[in-house]
Amino acid sequence: MNTANHHNNQEIWSELLPGGHHWSGRIQKGTILQFQSLAAHANVSLFCVNAADKLERFNMPDSLKGQHTAYLTASHVLYSDLGRVMASIVHDDHGWNDVICGPSRPEQIAQKFGTRTFQDARNDMYQNGLDSLLVEMSKYSLGQADLSATLNLFSKVTPNDEGKLSYVESDNTNQIIEIRFEMDCLVFLSAAPHALDGAERYQPADVQMKLFKALPLNETDICRDSCPQNQRAFANNARYYALENTY
Repeated sequence: MNTANHHNNQEIWSELLPGGHHWSGRIQKGTILQFQSLAAHANVSLFCVNAADKLERFNMPDSLKGQHTAYLTASHVLYSDLGRVMASIVHDDHGWNDVICGPSRPEQIAQKFGTRTFQDARNDMYQNGLDSLLVEMSKYSLGQADLSATLNLFSKVTPNDEGKLSYVESDNTNQIIEIRFEMDCLVFLSAAPHALDGAERYQPADVQMKLFKALPLNETDICRDSCPQNQRAFANNARYYALENTY
């Protein structure tokens, strides 16, 4: 876990993401979005695209390959499919965030917890990650063909010797994850349960979100300088914004 402070501690805004619900919005370059789990069974499936060019999206395979890892945590970044850094994880109390499983699907939630529709339960309906993200993406003229792998915050999965993935139970209460955005992004979130969560009841945790102004990068940065590939990706960002500012 990284204990350094990367923002000015002055909230720009805060908003509660209720368990099972979804959210989307534009997050600006140079800000930090903080997530705090308010109960044990937290999961936030996150997907993002470049707000200025929605064809540039989070690329899970390159993010893992470039940083030689099978999960993302503090010091890791989210690569786009054009080799730029979309966001950096600067603080992570959880220590392991799944990027393999994707968002939960409707049949997975129905099989584990049953079905509660909006007609039956209104806002207490049982929601899944896939449909929730697609609802939010549709507000920006994006659809299922635009959605690839997600970053599943607060969720750890591990394989056995045969490669079968299992969810690792943990109490996420009051854990904090902070993500610094390195480009303007459209961010799509679902707080529906992780697909492999072994909870017996549908009880996804509420998550408190807060936005802060990021401090300028130091001479040495936890994410930029964690590996040479990240340094090259940050250089691609610098080139991208240098050219953008010439018009």
